[in-house]
Amino acid sequence: MAYGAGAYLGAVGQLIRPLPTGLPFWLTGSDRLTSVRIYLGSDHAGFVLKGRLIEALRQAGHDPVDCGPPVERDDDDYPPYVMHAAAATVGDPGSLGIVIGGSGNGEQIASNKIRGVRAALAFSEETARLARLHNNANVLSLGAREYSEDQAVAFAKVFVETPFSGEPRHVRRLSEIAAYEATGVLPPLPATPATPGAS
Repeated sequence: MAYGAGAYLGAVGQLIRPLPTGLPFWLTGSDRLTSVRIYLGSDHAGFVLKGRLIEALRQAGHDPVDCGPPVERDDDDYPPYVMHAAAATVGDPGSLGIVIGGSGNGEQIASNKIRGVRAALAFSEETARLARLHNNANVLSLGAREYSEDQAVAFAKVFVETPFSGEPRHVRRLSEIAAYEATGVLPPLPATPATPGAS
């Protein structure tokens, strides 16, 4: 289906209509620094770390919600638990999500299948910070086998405590992603700058 730049920008305009708060949907709720509800889901490899994160987040004054699994089983698949955590995050404005696996890769992939989720895989405090600051990620994916529990807790705290910058360039990029998510149509390519001196 042909989809011109004008129609595309019209779709973006519909997506960035202010909510009752007066802010676009990606600037509401999860950019705050107060107590946050955090939905957590894992597989068997992330089960122990999930418990440690719940404890640490609760001690930090947040409201962690355990989306499972309830017990550690070697044959647990991650999609049901992490996708429920991701969906709960989208359905609860102002909340965040954390999904945990062995590497965090599959959990990030599964979470990003939920419309409205922006899941980021972190492997350092800086990647966790930038996920929020630049991308307004609402779900953090962690790999329990990739770093220590203390490091993972630090990544999670940085993620939860970092607000989205709201800089226009990041808002514009998020709007392009949101428009594709709503329409299934790729954003138009930018015009190629003219080469100086070309006739």
